[in-house]
Amino acid sequence: MSGSPRLLSRARLAEAIGSWRAALRIARREARRARGRTALVLAMIILPVLALSFVSVSVEMSRLTPSEELDRRLGSADAELRVVSRSSIQQSADGTAWISPGDEDKIPAAVTGEYVAALLPEGSHVLPVRRWVPFSAWQGDRIRDDIDATVIDLTDPLGRDLARIHRGRAPAAADEIAVNLAARRSLGVDLGDRVVAGDSPRSWTVVGVAELPERLSPMVILHPAGAPTPNGSDEVFLADLPGPITDDVYQRLNQHGIVVTARMPAPPPGAPLDQYDPMVGGTSLENVSTGVLVGGLGLLEVVLLVGPAFAVGVRRRRRELALVAVAGGDAAHLRRVVLADGVVLGGAGAVIGIALGVAAAFAGRPLVEQFIFHERLGGYRVWPPGLIAIALVALLAGVLAALAPAWTAARQDVVAGLAGRRTPPTHRRRWLTIGIALAAGGTVVAAIGAVVTSQSVILAGLVLGELGLVFATPTLVGLLARLGRFLPLVPRIAVRDASRNRASAAPAISAVMAAVAGSVALGLFLASDEVRTEQRNRAFLPEHTVLVTYSGEIASDNAREQISGLARELLGTDTIAPLVSAGCAPDFDSCMITATMPPERLCPWRPYQPLSEGDQQRARADPRCQYRDDTLDGPYLRVAVDDGTALGLLTGVAPDDVAAGTATLRSGGAVITDDRFLRDGRLDLRVEHGDETRSTDTATVPGHALHTGLGEQWLVLSPAAADRLGLVARQIGWALNAEKPPGQRQHDDLAAALRPLAPAGVSVEWNRSHNNTRPLLLLLAGVAAVVTIGAAAIATGLAAAEARTDLSTLGAVGASPRVRRLLSLCQAGLITVLGSALGIVAGLASALVVMAFTNQRYADQWPIEPPYPLVMPWPTLGVLAAVPLVAMLGAALFTRSRLPVERHLD
Repeated sequence: MSGSPRLLSRARLAEAIGSWRAALRIARREARRARGRTALVLAMIILPVLALSFVSVSVEMSRLTPSEELDRRLGSADAELRVVSRSSIQQSADGTAWISPGDEDKIPAAVTGEYVAALLPEGSHVLPVRRWVPFSAWQGDRIRDDIDATVIDLTDPLGRDLARIHRGRAPAAADEIAVNLAARRSLGVDLGDRVVAGDSPRSWTVVGVAELPERLSPMVILHPAGAPTPNGSDEVFLADLPGPITDDVYQRLNQHGIVVTARMPAPPPGAPLDQYDPMVGGTSLENVSTGVLVGGLGLLEVVLLVGPAFAVGVRRRRRELALVAVAGGDAAHLRRVVLADGVVLGGAGAVIGIALGVAAAFAGRPLVEQFIFHERLGGYRVWPPGLIAIALVALLAGVLAALAPAWTAARQDVVAGLAGRRTPPTHRRRWLTIGIALAAGGTVVAAIGAVVTSQSVILAGLVLGELGLVFATPTLVGLLARLGRFLPLVPRIAVRDASRNRASAAPAISAVMAAVAGSVALGLFLASDEVRTEQRNRAFLPEHTVLVTYSGEIASDNAREQISGLARELLGTDTIAPLVSAGCAPDFDSCMITATMPPERLCPWRPYQPLSEGDQQRARADPRCQYRDDTLDGPYLRVAVDDGTALGLLTGVAPDDVAAGTATLRSGGAVITDDRFLRDGRLDLRVEHGDETRSTDTATVPGHALHTGLGEQWLVLSPAAADRLGLVARQIGWALNAEKPPGQRQHDDLAAALRPLAPAGVSVEWNRSHNNTRPLLLLLAGVAAVVTIGAAAIATGLAAAEARTDLSTLGAVGASPRVRRLLSLCQAGLITVLGSALGIVAGLASALVVMAFTNQRYADQWPIEPPYPLVMPWPTLGVLAAVPLVAMLGAALFTRSRLPVERHLD
């Protein structure tokens, strides 16, 4: 008797395996027989699998191994040295982290290769490399300042392996330059052409087309002899040592504040730097949770799009499934037969999609490198766990899409199935109850996420809410069918047909709803973020003001008349004032000129330093800490010298305020755009010199404050105040007033027209607008529109195929041919209008919850960040409002007007 349960379990397992084997054979045969439906399902599974596989393989190739990273950074060198402090440091083994045990952590003003070489063993060779050097050049009639430069001697043995020369040779002199492929296209230059600097009279000859693997975006390579002076660019030193790097070398370099990155790891530091990883813990878990939930939304979209095809397939196979039941199959066998369709098509879609995705990633690698990652990728490789996960998700999508039709097939009436009659669907109220419960629960979960400021919890609430709407959609379709009695004949047939075929209509409506909801939610967030960005990044200049600054001397004696004429021609005005700055002698830029804020008005907390929750609340409540642009000593002040001529152009204030400020300047005082610096109508000015041996110069002058509302604060000195501080005044350009706010075209035209006047370089400042999110909003709406039209086309086509008998009946009773077109139009309209309406409501609610979460997070932080305002994405909503009309017209145009006539033989 003890063996009976074991034998029984083995028999059940063998029975289940045999049942699944038979079901899979039936599914494979059905896939071959219904080729159109099979191709539709495979296409909808293959496309997302292909995209995910492409992304997975591309990302895996972009992750360089430690060996690849070192080869790219070091080339043939033994080590990379980076000076980070004047005091001793402790570094991690790979050189990615370091700390300075002392209180001081000052970076030296300038470090030479000789200084670094003196710390290395005798016979070592050092090559300086400067990255991210600002570079501007003339391209036709405009200045390009979006190109960076790398300063390196590629003729040096240590530099030869760092770059790849496509054509020509490496720069070997001060007047030679190499461009990468992107810069060659961007600047429109080739070998032998001249590149003229945009900020100086310097020019270079293009002698080579070369690239650094870590930077494929527009970049040029300069020889150290022809490079600009170091000004904070990223500088490292490649070192070639006569022997291995010993512990003594590591310690000596670390004692002088130099971080060492070498193929041989550094000795263990005194502090456990390698154990500190800020991404371990909550942040990485939050990212993984968010990624899983986003993937779940994508899986739901695929299931909703594929589900109607399986539902129609079950109805087409009513007789076949009834025969299985007559032959002794129970409800479990019927469910397995339908679920096997999902297994076969999901598995086939996974295999084909992954194969195509991997092939596309390998074949499209050069384009991905150039236009997406902007760097050369590592070796050709894949991430097997990721591809396996994608395959399982595709298989799960097929099974889930067939799940509801499988339960429907198991409950069908066998006699009705054998007779070919359709069993009236029985819809239970529990699905509506479940939908309402999920929607309410999702709202509660999202609200909890907003309180605890967890992005993954908020997204989980949104997923639950969307699932609730999916479950409630069949009931909404049924309610619409009840209203059909008040509609004309064809719309009444459409809504009743959708109610009768809820298994295919409801998923299509839900798919439209999900796509529209995502588009609307992202659109509202992006539109709100654009307004918030404008609030955070206020304009530096009044909208009608243009500043023209130049380097060196103006090559014309009547520059004012010429610039005034250009301003009249290009900007519509001849209002012009000299722009004068202040500096020190003999080095004009060797000092910092500012005003001193009274200590009692300074915020006692440093911005962006770690603060406890209590300190953050006190800082938010302190009126002295309400300015987010403040540094430790107050805001940065831009200095000008003026007698009131340019004051209105620089500040944009009312004429009465300009008159009051001009009076202060003519009395020997100064004007400032932040009234916190004023004390009893006077300003404390100071000049800090770069030479630490020289004391700070101070002066107190009459002051006047102007309120501009701009993002940049001005300190305008009178000539008398500048003389009291021992400053030198120098005209650096002109301030112009444009009739209308200038755009990019006026900017480029003015820069080109001023080029002959300033051979040393000219710069035009204007109130540049921020990035416009309208194209991105339209793109989101376009994606949602494609999904909406696709779902409507699938559901309408399946409904037309399923309703062939009904259409024949209409033809037999004398219906006109245009009835079929009108019926397709109404079916598409029902799906798109209802899905879009639900999606818009769900999207707006989702975005409001997300912004509430974000604003809740900002509400307790300091420095103060502006909250996200509620801005409706009207471009997105406008496109989505027109999509149902397009879908309806498309359904009407692509539907045959001739009604089918079938002959039934009894």
